[in-house]
Amino acid sequence: MLQQPVVQLRNVTKRIGGKTLVDRLTFDVPKGEVFGFLGPNGAGKTTTIRMMVGLMSMSEGEVLVNGISVNKQFEQAMKHVGAIVENPELYKFLSGYQNLVHFARMIPGVTRERIDEVVSLVKLENRIDDKVKTYSLGMRQRLGVAQAILHKPDVLILDEPTNGLDPEGIRELRDYLRRLSKEEGTAVIVSSHLLSEMELMCDRVAVIQNGKLVDVRQVRDMVAPSEGAVEVTFVAEPAELAAKVVAEAMPDALLAAQPGGFTVSVAYEDIPGLVRALALADVRVYGVKAASKTLEDQFLEMTRGGQIV
Repeated sequence: MLQQPVVQLRNVTKRIGGKTLVDRLTFDVPKGEVFGFLGPNGAGKTTTIRMMVGLMSMSEGEVLVNGISVNKQFEQAMKHVGAIVENPELYKFLSGYQNLVHFARMIPGVTRERIDEVVSLVKLENRIDDKVKTYSLGMRQRLGVAQAILHKPDVLILDEPTNGLDPEGIRELRDYLRRLSKEEGTAVIVSSHLLSEMELMCDRVAVIQNGKLVDVRQVRDMVAPSEGAVEVTFVAEPAELAAKVVAEAMPDALLAAQPGGFTVSVAYEDIPGLVRALALADVRVYGVKAASKTLEDQFLEMTRGGQIV
């Protein structure tokens, strides 16, 4: 059963000076999903995000948040949205905690307990009382995320949230966003240039190029072994016997020697039978790995090598 969309884009278009930056984008983001937004340099993804949060007007189309139009009922729609677009806006002369208190005063119902909760979630307990001007870029990103989720939004929109974070910080943020989507049902929309992180973080990704939607795909489908013939690497000994068994079992398979084993091109469903044949011939099989395309491979194919922002 499909979840009710929290965010809906309908033919969203942006034109400036006769040039179309975003061309009739249409897609939905349901509750509890981490949705990645990818595009080559100049594809229009940041422009799209700015229109989604009302920082830029649309030439055509509509964005709905929980069924509320961003165009027509901006304030009501934004009550359900938390966002960081480009860089978090913070008062550097105030402490991290004072920043959160200041923003909490703008939102009815945010308690001190909620402030303490988000501070713990982004792991800033030890520095929250220090002035923001002493924070690293990564710490400011964490504080920005804390600010964006103060009011428990139904949708969290983050533009390049991993900028300035070290590997540990990126992993913590990734784990938190996935927990936020699964446990609280928040729809998370993330734009990032780190494709390896998007692969680990996202449930689905939308790819745009030249302002147009190329495709929306499940990440697990994009990185799964493809149908038909796949390259499979075997680590096996003795190598000569292994090659003979493969040649006899599958004479049409393409075989290439590798250090400590071999690589063979076979149908994905034939891999178990090949392993069985090797075992019956007393070949010691230490490892089997079917090659699968990464999100980066798929992205470059879909955009024909366009550079990502």
